Amino acid sequence: MIRIQQIKVPIEHEKKELEYKISKLLRLKPSQQFTYQIKKQSIDARRGQEPVYVYTVDVDLDMEADKEQKLLSKIHNKNIMSTVEQRYQFPQHGTVRLKHRPVIVGSGPAGLFCAWLLAKYGYQPMVLERGKKADARKQDVERFWLEGILDVRSNVQFGEGGAGTFSDGKLNTLVKDPAGRNRFVLETFVQNGADSSILYVNKPHIGTDRLIQVVSNMRDEIIRLGGTFCFETCLTDLQTDGGKICSVTAEHAGNKRQIPTELLILAIGHSARDTFEMLLGHSLRMEAKSFAVGLRVEHPQKMIDLHQYHGAVQKLPPASYKVTASYQGEHRQRGIYSFCMCPGGYVVNASSEQGALAVNGMSYQKRDGKNANSAIIVSVTPDDFPGGGAHPLNGIAFQRALEKRAYALCGGSIPQQLYGDYKIGKVSDSYGEFASQAKGACAFADLSGLLPNGMKQAFVAGMERFGGYIKGFNRYDAILSGIESRTSSPVRILRNERYESTVAGIYPCGEGAGYAGGILSAAMDGMKVAEAVGERFLAPV
Repeated sequence: MIRIQQIKVPIEHEKKELEYKISKLLRLKPSQQFTYQIKKQSIDARRGQEPVYVYTVDVDLDMEADKEQKLLSKIHNKNIMSTVEQRYQFPQHGTVRLKHRPVIVGSGPAGLFCAWLLAKYGYQPMVLERGKKADARKQDVERFWLEGILDVRSNVQFGEGGAGTFSDGKLNTLVKDPAGRNRFVLETFVQNGADSSILYVNKPHIGTDRLIQVVSNMRDEIIRLGGTFCFETCLTDLQTDGGKICSVTAEHAGNKRQIPTELLILAIGHSARDTFEMLLGHSLRMEAKSFAVGLRVEHPQKMIDLHQYHGAVQKLPPASYKVTASYQGEHRQRGIYSFCMCPGGYVVNASSEQGALAVNGMSYQKRDGKNANSAIIVSVTPDDFPGGGAHPLNGIAFQRALEKRAYALCGGSIPQQLYGDYKIGKVSDSYGEFASQAKGACAFADLSGLLPNGMKQAFVAGMERFGGYIKGFNRYDAILSGIESRTSSPVRILRNERYESTVAGIYPCGEGAGYAGGILSAAMDGMKVAEAVGERFLAPV
């Protein structure tokens, strides 16, 4: 296999133009047949040049390795090389036979991919999910946005697919991946209905509308392979014997039952606050961890496109951005950065508790909304929490306090304010040149007192800095919505190098346990835990 990097073609091009470039770069005869696979597609839109697509492709010439090497030796191009694709392998060679089925708590990316692998290799996992199936969950979420009726077990945070289902379906990660897990996750999504472009676009995303069907299809396949899903079923307690898990208590429709298991995988998500409280009473070591909070900021998508593409008028996808800065306050330095940027997206009410409000961002697959939005967040450490980091759940208390204040500002509607008014503490009375694109009722309020401990100053400093990066980012009528508090888990459940907690047989994984930061990294962490199971245990008979 030959890999070619840095193939540049016009934005509006046909397949044959890319194939011509491949043939020319490899100096092939017109009659020479080949197949190729796109490995990466990005846009080069640097100032002073026409934007182009840049491809990396793997080419199969259907020839013996020595002939391929002879061909390469004549080309002398640093962007053309021999390559061998790394295929993912599940390390199944355990020796201890499980007596009972593994129990997985949570059907977000970590739980879903853990269940996918365990089902594929015969372990017949049982998945407990407090929320509903994706389709029913979608109805509950849309009713909440339209009517304000919150179901605390079926919402943006809880239900099949996890919190990422109602975001943008972004599949970016900085996790190093020599084992091929990244590719496996993307290929699995495609097998279950995602667009094949996620296999190669530079910043892949699925979109909320498509992701709902993808996770449903994955669930159906896991069931076909012998797995079981128990929806609207919440883990309420666990039982141990000699420092080992022996069973769990699950509640469905007010009825509790005990499920024997010697293998419990906790893929509980970052918002399962009652579960964290229960686990703390069972000798699972946890610690408070740093995360970030802030406000979601909307701009016209056209403004972002004009800046990122330098005024180019070709047919280009909605542009994204990533901005970072630091701020030195009176007592500490804080990072300020964009998070969960949604091109052509919507601000959504992402609440999961009565009397508390949190926001998030969401895009559909086409990303055809009028606005771009992103959380602009400020780093917080356990020193910011009430009581500091002495108690593992003090970060949750910090989140809750912010969310209750946000709820109180407008009685449960999303509180909003123009950025210029935010700086001077004035309640906005109307939008400026563009209106908010939001899911859920909105109302104007003064958000300037929402962020504690000098974080407003850090937020404003970041916005002003970002205005130097992207013209108009700090415009007066940029729309702020609050509060963005669920950026990542404020808790880490400690585990050893075998992914096992301080209680034997319990495996914490994913974003909620403090080991991931998005759909892709959570899915990969769920895979790692499934691998740890495969290395130690044989499937139950």
